[in-house]
Amino acid sequence: MLEKGNRANTLHGILLIALFSFAAFYIAEVPVVRRLSFSPLIVGIVLGMLYANSLRNKLPETWVPGIKFCTKQVLRWGIILYGFRLTLTEVAAVGIPAVAVDLIVVVVTILGGVLLGRLLKMDRDTALMTSTGSAICGAAAVLGAEPVVKCEGYKTAIAVSTVVIFGTLSMFLYPVMYRTGMLDGLTDTGVAVYTGSTLHEVAHVAGAGNAMDPTDALGIAGTATITKMIRVMLLAPVLVVMGFVLAGRRKSAGGKKEKSKIAVPWFAFGFIGVICLNSLLQYLFGVESVREIPLNGAIEYADTFMLTMAMTALGTETNLAKFKQAGAKPFVLAGLLYVWLLVGGYYVTKYLVGML
Repeated sequence: MLEKGNRANTLHGILLIALFSFAAFYIAEVPVVRRLSFSPLIVGIVLGMLYANSLRNKLPETWVPGIKFCTKQVLRWGIILYGFRLTLTEVAAVGIPAVAVDLIVVVVTILGGVLLGRLLKMDRDTALMTSTGSAICGAAAVLGAEPVVKCEGYKTAIAVSTVVIFGTLSMFLYPVMYRTGMLDGLTDTGVAVYTGSTLHEVAHVAGAGNAMDPTDALGIAGTATITKMIRVMLLAPVLVVMGFVLAGRRKSAGGKKEKSKIAVPWFAFGFIGVICLNSLLQYLFGVESVREIPLNGAIEYADTFMLTMAMTALGTETNLAKFKQAGAKPFVLAGLLYVWLLVGGYYVTKYLVGML
């Protein structure tokens, strides 16, 4: 993609996406946007979609390879570097209940979403992407699944849109439920695990957790974030399994006995490797938080920028006509999964946290 003869045009496309991403970072710091906890990733895809529906046809098509470079290579490196936000110590900190709840939520959401997608007669890739975003970590999970599923960019954007809508709703709803006593059946730890295992984005968990426990005196905000990060760690094994399953599906769909290449997401192993490295660095430097590891903050910032570039690039491939083509079914599916997370997640948390 960065061949010598096409390098200049490709770099033009990358620069265009980088400029949009800088704008996304700036807009994300605007007070109103910040209060809504819209990360640069979300702002980036919105900017990309605005571009797709306005100036997309007025710029050279020779820049497209640079945009696609951002949706592939930049995306994969962004997912790998995402591992610097996590350590194995965080898993041990919250114990078996959080891990168990996360596992059930992720497995049931993905499998249930795929089955519901069939009942709704949805496109299988859109159903899988939407389910993955709801199950694991919102936009980052959708981005991680995109190279494995190999679907069109607009399907990825639709899946991200469902995450934004229902995740943002949850961020405001959970504190209201907590204050009105609707979560009184859970302990403080239970509320934290419930929040971390059912909300979509890391930013949504942080926002809801801080609203319920601003000083973290009850341990809700911190434990909710750690529970969420354990859920993020499940992205790697999910992508590996997904790669094997989809390889078999594509083989049977072709109706031939030819060998089917299994799309093993090697970047998922890189993600796990970085988590292990980060855990080692935390031990060597003797710090309590990953943010205290030297250069960790700079790496996280760079990683967020790379993921923002990927989101923006995906947004540029999405126009309103494609949303109309997809129809309301993806949002119906996301709504049904949201009900499961809201209600089913509550009872799963109540049972497992009380038992384990």
